[in-house]
Amino acid sequence: MVVDPGEAARTRLVKDYGVRTLAAADSSLGQADVVVWAVKPQQFKEAAATAPHVPKALHISVAAGITTATLARWLGSERIVRCMPNTPALVGQGMTGLYAMPGVSAADRALADAVLAPTGKRMWLDDEALIDSITAVSGSGPAYVFYWMEALIKGGMELGLTQAQAQELAAQTFAGAAKLVQGSTEPPEVLRARVTSKGGTTHEAIASMQANKVDAHIIEAMHACHRRGLEMAQEFT
Repeated sequence: MVVDPGEAARTRLVKDYGVRTLAAADSSLGQADVVVWAVKPQQFKEAAATAPHVPKALHISVAAGITTATLARWLGSERIVRCMPNTPALVGQGMTGLYAMPGVSAADRALADAVLAPTGKRMWLDDEALIDSITAVSGSGPAYVFYWMEALIKGGMELGLTQAQAQELAAQTFAGAAKLVQGSTEPPEVLRARVTSKGGTTHEAIASMQANKVDAHIIEAMHACHRRGLEMAQEFT
C-alpha cells in the first residue's frame, strides 16, 4: 500500500507496479508490519501525524537529516530504523547505511534488511552520527560520479568523440573501475599506480590533477556535504 497525495503519482504507481494506493493514511493501514517513510524532510512532520494509523509498525525512514530522536518524538515510537540510501538503488546497485534505535529488535533488523535487500548492499552502523558521514560518501556520492562523468564526456567531445561515444566510454570506465576495486584486495592507490607509468599519458593526467589539488577539492566538498547534514538535523528538531 502506497500513500501519496498526488493523483498522478497514484495512477502511475497502480499502472506500473499494481500496488494499492491511498490519497491519505487511514485505519486500513492498522495491520501494517512496516512503514517506509519516503518523504522529503520538509514534509515529514506533517506526514508523521498519520502515525497513529500504524500502531504495530516498524518505521524505516529514508529522510535525510532527521535524527531518530526527532523521529521518535514525531512518530510516538522507538521502533525506528534510519537509513541513508542512494540513487543506484533504482537498479539494485545501491548502498544504504542503517542505524537502529535501541527499541529495534533483532527481528525488526531482519525485516528492515529484507525490505531493503532488493536495493543493493547495506551497512549497519552502531553510531547514528556516522549516517552523516555515509551521506557525504555514498548518499551524495552518485552526484559526484555523475559530475565527473559530465566532465569526461565534455572532454571526450573536445577530443573529437561524439556525445554518445564519450558517454558510453565514461560510463563503462566507471563501472569497470568500480568492479575492479570490489574484486581486488588491494587499495585504489595501488591499482592506480599500476596504470600510471612514469612519463606516460596517465601519469601526465594524474600529475595535472595533483597540481590542481583535485583530491583536496573533493574532500572539501564532502565536508561541505557533512556540515549540511548536521545543519539539517538542527533544522528538523
